[in-house]
Amino acid sequence: MVKVKPFAAIRPPKAIAKEVSARPYDVMNSVEAKAEAGEMSLLHITKPEIDFEPIAGEHEQRTYDKAVANYKLWKEKGWLVKEEKECYYVYAQTMEGRTQYGIILCAHTDDYATGAIKKHELTRKEKEDDRMIHVRIQNANIEPVFFAYPDNEEIDAIMFRYISHVPEYDFVADEDGFGHKLWVIDDDKDIARITEIFSTIPAFYVADGHHRTAAAARVGAEKKAQNPNHTGDEEYNYFMTVCFPDNQLKIIDYNRVVKDLNGLSEAEFIAKLGADFDVKEIGAEIYKPCALHNFAMYIGGKWYSLTAKPGTYNDNDPIGVLDVTICSNLIFDKILNLGDLRTSDRIDFVGGIRGLGELKKRVDSGEMKAAFALYPVSMQQLINIADSGNIMPPKTTWFEPKLRSGLAIHELSK
Repeated sequence: MVKVKPFAAIRPPKAIAKEVSARPYDVMNSVEAKAEAGEMSLLHITKPEIDFEPIAGEHEQRTYDKAVANYKLWKEKGWLVKEEKECYYVYAQTMEGRTQYGIILCAHTDDYATGAIKKHELTRKEKEDDRMIHVRIQNANIEPVFFAYPDNEEIDAIMFRYISHVPEYDFVADEDGFGHKLWVIDDDKDIARITEIFSTIPAFYVADGHHRTAAAARVGAEKKAQNPNHTGDEEYNYFMTVCFPDNQLKIIDYNRVVKDLNGLSEAEFIAKLGADFDVKEIGAEIYKPCALHNFAMYIGGKWYSLTAKPGTYNDNDPIGVLDVTICSNLIFDKILNLGDLRTSDRIDFVGGIRGLGELKKRVDSGEMKAAFALYPVSMQQLINIADSGNIMPPKTTWFEPKLRSGLAIHELSK
């Protein structure tokens, strides 16, 4: 079971919420962030290297110092203000006509240690270290992580009661056209009941933010070791997350492009694919995978349908059933010999939000030799893998829309 609590968020006044909020730090590079950041943008705090000319290194001490100075300045200017009481928050995101509703809350670091917060991806120490530095120097969770939980009708009912009222924030982001709304749950009875209901929820599932979750847990452990009077209820034991019911979330495709064919000609490569796939030439028109175990390939100016033959995968294995596993085993390992996909410089990964036209573009430009589009993973597959203690192959899930940063910040001391 999981432990949650409300918190007094640091957040922007209603009139400037759109101007302060920003896309997450890891969905753009520094040049893009510099171009995107307005005067009040949280990017000056999450990507402070943009305040230097030329742009500074992300891991330089002066960059970290600037992050701290900017966070302090934003509070002094009244662009970020602390809530008067501990609350929960309903957060709604709208993308392409579909809206999902989640609750912004604080989860407990002990649940990560015990496995009640379930992960499905491996983390890299250098990325954990970087996120840990940011939490430590700010003594705050500046950006939330993204969790899923088994849907609960009573939590839904409480949320929907609030969303019938005028939201505190309501805007459409200029960068991507996604809608964002926020309501404050400040009724003491509702707050107590939400806390109580979540104590019966068996697990959280990390959807997006594995490194930030691990970093928050490490900072909590660090502060625990430094406090001889530690009780487990201190604010530093908690970190900010947006939790969505699993039945509202949609995972989109996460595709692959490769730089070479391991010395094979296009004809030789396609012939080798025939051993494990039914290969069908589609032509110049973009082809999108239509079902599990069906892939789209773009090579030599043409699209192909690849359907894995029976016996080449194991639908009874939570990892073996994944199309990323099939693609990796039968194409990237068996034919292309790419090695470790986490470190190979012969492959790149393209989020489905960019569309299949992006795959075609990168191959047609000559940068890449072939592209592969995969049928998206389902939430149930993610849950099955996390529940079984397995880890997904790299770059398997892509959630959209991304959480907007700056709508709420959690400080690790009251």
